[in-house]
Amino acid sequence: MADPHIPVLLNPLLRAVEPVSGVWADGTFGAGGYARGLLAAGAAQVIGIDRDPSVFRMAADWAAPFGDRLRLVEGTFSDLDRLAGQPLDGVVLDLGVSSMQLDQAERGFSFMRDGPLDMRMGGDVPSAADLLNSADEAEIADVLYHYGEERAARRIARAIVAARPLSRTAELAQIVAGCLPRPKPNQSHPATRSFQAIRIWVNDEFGQLVAGLSAAERALKPGGKLAVVSFHSLEDRIVKRFLQARADAGGGGNRYAPVQAEVAPAFTLPFRRAIGADDDELDGNPRARSALLRVGVRTDAPAGTVDAGALAMPQLPGAKAGTRPGRGAR
Repeated sequence: MADPHIPVLLNPLLRAVEPVSGVWADGTFGAGGYARGLLAAGAAQVIGIDRDPSVFRMAADWAAPFGDRLRLVEGTFSDLDRLAGQPLDGVVLDLGVSSMQLDQAERGFSFMRDGPLDMRMGGDVPSAADLLNSADEAEIADVLYHYGEERAARRIARAIVAARPLSRTAELAQIVAGCLPRPKPNQSHPATRSFQAIRIWVNDEFGQLVAGLSAAERALKPGGKLAVVSFHSLEDRIVKRFLQARADAGGGGNRYAPVQAEVAPAFTLPFRRAIGADDDELDGNPRARSALLRVGVRTDAPAGTVDAGALAMPQLPGAKAGTRPGRGAR
């Protein structure tokens, strides 16, 4: 069965991590595009991990010919080292919501398609409607501002609270649009930032990302490769700072910063900058315009820890790293 969902930056990713061999984990399996690309490029096995059980039912049409070369596991990529159960030669992560999920109105991710206000990628967590209908105005405003960089966060939060209870994506999109100026030609939909922020809140995406990067560090063999595709600046900043922090041997110091204890770097960085889409990919897949790929290669140093605060991970006021704001640990 043909895959209608084009995996973004697949060819640049495969070139960046060649030669592809051994056992890889695709921590965001989705429609399986990266997994199939890795298998075709020479991976002995790909472990496909996803928190959304529906993706595995959809994979049944094409996965059988791969046999044991493709192993599918339900779970979050923050646990990928445990779920894989073995050292890995590579890890791929494609962050954010997939085009497949956006296309399913019943999942509630899209402001372009009316559906239930859900936004859950999987697991037993509160839906977007649950959170928006129970959180106070200040918390909603903090979510919109810190996770979506929405300047009109307080105005939108006030309108959401006034309109409760909410149950449909079209309701939310209309409320947000009513708080903002009409967009000019070629500008994004007014609800783009708010929907992004709420989706990140529902799925604890930033907490999952930091935990997933650390899990990949623990799982990768020396020489193993970590490839991460992100779609907006907040995600990319976390990935960039994680790789920089784990590739930095410490030491040095200057008049402004103290000397750090030297620690063997856990990664080397084969590329100085993030890799973007070329013109050919942009012509065929406009979604690739905002995508960035970063790659790290694991050293033989022991896996370490990294402070989420040092990664510039957006935090809601009063929230602790690794917890769902106002609702305790995951």
